[in-house]
Amino acid sequence: MGIREDVNLLGRTLGQVLREQEGEDFYNLVEEVRSLVRRARGGEGSGELQRLIAGLGTDDAENLVRAFTWYFQLVNLAEEYERVRVLSDTKGVRSQSLEKALIELRERGLSAEQVEALIARLDLGLTFTAHPTEMRRRTVRNHLVEVAGSIPDLGHPDLTEEATLRVAAHIEAMWSTPELRRLKPTVQDEVKGGLSYLPVIAQALPRLQRDLERAFVHVYGRHSQARLPLSFSSWMGGDRDGNPFVTPEATRETLDLHRERARELLLAQIQQAYADLSQDGGGEEPYRQTLRALHNAVRDGDKVDLLGTLEALDRRLREDGQIRSADQLLTPLLTVARTFGQHLVSLDIREHSQLTGAAVATLLKAAGVSENYAELPEHSKLDVLSAELNSRRPLWPAGEAFPDELERAVGPIREVQRAVAAVGPRAFGRYIISMSESVSDILEPLLLAREVGFRILPVPLFETLSDLERAPSVMWELLALPEYRRVLGSDVQEIMLGYSDSNKDAGFLAANWALHEAQRKVSAVCQQAGVPWRFFHGRGTSIGRGGGPASRAILGQPAGTIDAGLRITEQGEALADKYSHPVLAHRNLEQALYGLLLSASRPPGELPDRWTQALTQASNISVQTYRALVEDEHFLPFFEAVTPIHEISRLNIASRPVRRPGAPTLSNLRAIPWVMSWTQNRANLPGWYGLPEALETVGLEAAQEMYREWPFFRSVLDNAQMALAKSDPQIFDDYLTLGGAGTELARRLQRAYTEAVRCVEAVIGGELLLSEPRLKQSIALRNPYIDPIHRIQVELLRRARAEERGLDTYERPLLLSVQGIAAGVRNTG
Repeated sequence: MGIREDVNLLGRTLGQVLREQEGEDFYNLVEEVRSLVRRARGGEGSGELQRLIAGLGTDDAENLVRAFTWYFQLVNLAEEYERVRVLSDTKGVRSQSLEKALIELRERGLSAEQVEALIARLDLGLTFTAHPTEMRRRTVRNHLVEVAGSIPDLGHPDLTEEATLRVAAHIEAMWSTPELRRLKPTVQDEVKGGLSYLPVIAQALPRLQRDLERAFVHVYGRHSQARLPLSFSSWMGGDRDGNPFVTPEATRETLDLHRERARELLLAQIQQAYADLSQDGGGEEPYRQTLRALHNAVRDGDKVDLLGTLEALDRRLREDGQIRSADQLLTPLLTVARTFGQHLVSLDIREHSQLTGAAVATLLKAAGVSENYAELPEHSKLDVLSAELNSRRPLWPAGEAFPDELERAVGPIREVQRAVAAVGPRAFGRYIISMSESVSDILEPLLLAREVGFRILPVPLFETLSDLERAPSVMWELLALPEYRRVLGSDVQEIMLGYSDSNKDAGFLAANWALHEAQRKVSAVCQQAGVPWRFFHGRGTSIGRGGGPASRAILGQPAGTIDAGLRITEQGEALADKYSHPVLAHRNLEQALYGLLLSASRPPGELPDRWTQALTQASNISVQTYRALVEDEHFLPFFEAVTPIHEISRLNIASRPVRRPGAPTLSNLRAIPWVMSWTQNRANLPGWYGLPEALETVGLEAAQEMYREWPFFRSVLDNAQMALAKSDPQIFDDYLTLGGAGTELARRLQRAYTEAVRCVEAVIGGELLLSEPRLKQSIALRNPYIDPIHRIQVELLRRARAEERGLDTYERPLLLSVQGIAAGVRNTG
């Protein structure tokens, strides 16, 4: 069977459940809507469809949304299995694989020793974050996992009947299961949801390690001891920026859960290795003795030299001539131990610079150092901080409890200190400072950490356009301070670049270019300072938040700027999309590593002045265009009218509020709901707005040259293609009827979209997604079926806004529509 047969069978099964559970009349209503939608897409019957939807009762509207949403959920499963099927059937050297990376590195002239040195210096850090656009309850996801597990059997002659019954049972159960959470998820809910994908990743890692070893044999003709340059970390339970629920207690619970899950993962792998390594050594079963002792120590939570023990066992197997056993039977355990250890993932702490600054001001005042630290100019703050960093004394009296505002800042550091003492240094990652604007913002957490006697490594997060422009000078000042260099020592300096807020601040192209230039210039600063560095990219799943294929993004990094590797956030529906199946996990990880190896091996080189000048001018024009839109006095009311932003704010999808504190403004609206709102109405504005004016400034011939020869520019335009292809002006027109139709802002957006498509197609030399036919087919398959949910959402928004307490009346079907559109469109936030 192929994807069409899978989709048809799943669709028929859903139809059968709808007949049985809701009756023939409702099933016929679904089919009538489906037929009218197809006609409307062909230019007929739009009025008839609109009248039908306008006449729906609330219950029918809700059930229609649910029915089409479940269709998408099932289509998603079929598409995922098709990807698994294609990947499993691929023969020869696969594109964007580790072997392909080594072939290309050899063609560039790199020897095996140089490639080994490259791998040894790099680390690809994937960081799971609690910014969930993945709105499905775990109960529902579990049903979908069961359906997905049955799809391979649907075409098997002996298994089809049983598999079909299992699928039908889970679809039947899903239809009667509430999709919406009754309560907001807690921090622990988010932690558990994110960590649930790690066992799948653990299944993929040993194969990936063996791929690397085989690639060296095939490409360079010799074995290699190179290890996967891969690590995992998490913000869930440590990301405190704007989230009052990430308390010190929540951080402690998170770290305890990490240890518990790591123990489960290790014990399962040790037990498997124990079962496999049964060789006798004079009646002693020596390998099993080692594994039994290790199992008992891990089970009991004892401190143990996990890697030392396993690496010694690996050497012993090889010395005993048991090479295949070492390669095949011990490698899974050894790989998992190297990657996850007893810590599972490294927990980062993130806090807003204003809050760390306020905590330090409290400390300094209590110690009699400064009465008004927060009001000092930057140079005076640096004098105070430098003096304190040259001293070892704590600022708070020993043994005295911290007041609440200090405990909130210092408590999480104490919790990671305890975890490090229990399971080792990898339990803690880095301390990220949101909205880093100055050197003092980066130094202040060091004083907080000193209060508990713990060393942290601060990571500045440069987010807005002005912060990105200022980043090179801030890093130069920071790395010139001997007090800071003593703290850093020989460790890698991480610098985080945030795409989300810069995009909301400056628009699509300007944000991309600002990140490019910040990365290029900060790299030069670190190189001059003699400091190893690694960039940390905060990427969402949507194009408006830096999304798109990871390998494309990594290959688009400026040449010469990847030194010690790269960190990237993984979040939302990306986790399910990438890591729901071991084959998909393997593919996504190998593609990311392929991109990292090739990008890191590119030598630094000067870009042609004509390119950088063109992009600088284009960026300036795009900023002006974008800000003229969002700073228009009518824009905020327009945005609130034509998107479901108010409804999204009531959706229980995250523990974090949708806005930072303060009166509602565009500036304190978080990037996820901003982007998600434009995804719901299919304008996708954050993924392309300002591009036509920018490309006109560059000129067609120059843009075509840059697209052919400059990986960064190609990556930017390819992502814009995806955003434009997933936009739908016909659907957006429906949302304009909620209050924006006929306005100057509406006309501006409509013209801008048409021009953006025209300009991008001229540069790439063909229709949107010409080089990505599978994605184009997927979008075409979904569009006719997502239309009913959009149209029902518009009708429900109209009713809710017209009636007193209307949002209370229509909250449930509206929120179901938000979820349904997210499932259909994907890349939502």
